[in-house]
Amino acid sequence: MSARPAPGHDADGREVDERALRAVPSLPKVLLHDHLDGGLRPQTVLDLAEEVGHELPATTADALGRWFEEAASSGTLVRYLETFDHTTAVMQTADALRRVARESALDLAADGVVYAEQRYAPEQHLAGGLTLDEVVEAVQEGFAEGEREAAERGTPIRTGTLLTAMRHADRGVEIAELTLRHLHVGGGPGVVGFDIAGAEDGFPPERHREAFDLLHAAGVPVTIHAGEAAGLASIHGAVHACSAQRVGHGVRLLEDVEGAGTPQERPGPLAAWVRDRRIPLELCPSSNVQTGAATSVAEHGISALRDLGVVVTVNTDNRLMSATTLSREMELLVREAGWTLEDLEAATVAAARAAFLPHPVREVLVEELVRPGFAAARG
Repeated sequence: MSARPAPGHDADGREVDERALRAVPSLPKVLLHDHLDGGLRPQTVLDLAEEVGHELPATTADALGRWFEEAASSGTLVRYLETFDHTTAVMQTADALRRVARESALDLAADGVVYAEQRYAPEQHLAGGLTLDEVVEAVQEGFAEGEREAAERGTPIRTGTLLTAMRHADRGVEIAELTLRHLHVGGGPGVVGFDIAGAEDGFPPERHREAFDLLHAAGVPVTIHAGEAAGLASIHGAVHACSAQRVGHGVRLLEDVEGAGTPQERPGPLAAWVRDRRIPLELCPSSNVQTGAATSVAEHGISALRDLGVVVTVNTDNRLMSATTLSREMELLVREAGWTLEDLEAATVAAARAAFLPHPVREVLVEELVRPGFAAARG
């Protein structure tokens, strides 16, 4: 049996930054990788399921929340994704989509998130008769309501939406065209980019090359899930064949680093490309542990990749399935991986600068919200 870490120290014996732990709840946060259908409140799932007659595996909010976390912790991405059968089943009407989006914005704002990009696949919300455009319009209305209420509560948040195509389906071009129709062009919440998600093995990003070419030609940024269930080939396809501006997860990039975590570490050609071209990784520690892409938060590749000079950001992925918040993910990195307040600030600034927003807006986010918030925490 291994010895337990000494009080105030992480699993490797490093002193825990207690200042960071105290500061985390009030820190300004930026979230780039958060799934709308993975962040519902358990009570909302219960309420909406009752309205549509959908049977759930639990009948109370506490029990349902535990079921989602336990089911998602099976160790495989495929089993993890099966939990979404229940959340998408209750998100098939405009009212349900508005409610989920509104509550999501409010929950993130309450956690100190000042800017969030949330993603979802419109094609998964058509069973109730909505069109793709009606799905997008309902979600945007919900985000707008949530933004207004959050501002009234003194916790302002700005939201951006990423429209996702399911990589195992053949609707990539259709969802890309939907993205172009609803692209954010003014103030308030709006669609800011495109993503593909779903089972990685057997469904490389190159299958949607036509969609990516369409979006690149129109100047629309894209991120691609890669390097979670599938390995280096998926990351290579995302950044080379499909020219992704960011990579969703990407934790398996470490497989291209010889001697990772040692003074002799040496990046291979793909890891060097991602590092040197400053392609940000949207890393999700708790989720990666659940799906088996990492053994623990302490040993998660985010720290080694950070030390290698790769641009890393901290994200939640699916708050319901991981029973998490962005504050919790930060706290876990401090407690278990030895992160400091300075590490958290660097990752937050990186996330702000990687947001799919105009450059001047990103700089305002960094200089007027993120850096002053961290400075106040240090003070």
